[in-house]
Amino acid sequence: MIENKVVVGISQGDLNGIGLEIILKTLSEPGLSEICVPILFSSQKTVSYFRKMLNLEEFNFNPLRDFTNVHTKKPNVFICYEEEVTIEMGKPTTMSGKYAKLSLEAATMALFDKKIDVLVTAPINKHSMQEAGFNYPGHTEYLGDKLGGKPLMLLCSGDLRIAIVTGHVPIKNIAEKITTQNVLEKINQLHASLVKDFGIRKPKIAVLGLNPHAGENGAIGDEEKTAIIPAIEKAKETMMVYGPYSADGFFGNNTQAKFDGVLAMYHDQGLIPFKTLAFGHGVNFTAGLDFVRTSPDHGTAYEIAGKQIADESSFSEALYTAIDIYKTRNLQEEISANPLAFSPIKKERG
Repeated sequence: MIENKVVVGISQGDLNGIGLEIILKTLSEPGLSEICVPILFSSQKTVSYFRKMLNLEEFNFNPLRDFTNVHTKKPNVFICYEEEVTIEMGKPTTMSGKYAKLSLEAATMALFDKKIDVLVTAPINKHSMQEAGFNYPGHTEYLGDKLGGKPLMLLCSGDLRIAIVTGHVPIKNIAEKITTQNVLEKINQLHASLVKDFGIRKPKIAVLGLNPHAGENGAIGDEEKTAIIPAIEKAKETMMVYGPYSADGFFGNNTQAKFDGVLAMYHDQGLIPFKTLAFGHGVNFTAGLDFVRTSPDHGTAYEIAGKQIADESSFSEALYTAIDIYKTRNLQEEISANPLAFSPIKKERG
């Protein structure tokens, strides 16, 4: 932290998408400099180009080549590259993947070296990134490899929090990864995150089934009986965990409102209801790491790139959520280190 403000690192994402638009709009919000110190990993030329395109001429920034002169009253731009970049709005290219990769690598290194406190990542195109030499399915797997830990994809919006067991895995490979060990591990990770990152002392967790109607007692698949239920029963020894629930009825009946966290078995099972309920305001948080990383709940949105109509709400929520989680973690560490100082005052008997 600098001057008691969280240092927020931001990776620029795909230059041909809406990433720089939602970033600059968010960094232009009044009062932002009072609560955080933003550092965007990009280039002076790139940011100046988008500032002009978006008619944000009053947006001023401080260029950096190291972290010795970080400005606390206006956004900073850490120079990752000097050359001019060909920008083709709305079109995924190997070039846009290359510079998204450069930005992410520089920001991740800064996070690992504790030059920044949290990381907020703008949307990337995974194919373009991979063409540029990025050998990961997405941000989550990359950060887990580079920062250590076991990442858990956790989508959050207000009191709605949905974690995913299998993440970026093809549908045909999902069932083989639904094991008692994997499900129990993700339950433990979700529980730990709800306590440490969201300050919920005794969280209630719902676990969804894999098959239609949660397997119908083995009539429509047996993963519930062989893997999911044993994991739930083991978790119940120390946590409040319930399920497995049929995913369609669970969200259709608004049952998620009764729980602090929901564990879905695969990507679309969790993200479809999440985006239906919270799209545009949701946040993707990578739990399970020693570092805080968030991102908006949408992609590059090439179809509206360059039209100056992108809504920055989700990116803004991602930034503020990262700050909140960072502060909550610090508070939880203080409580653990000195529990008596945070104990409720007991009334003396009369």
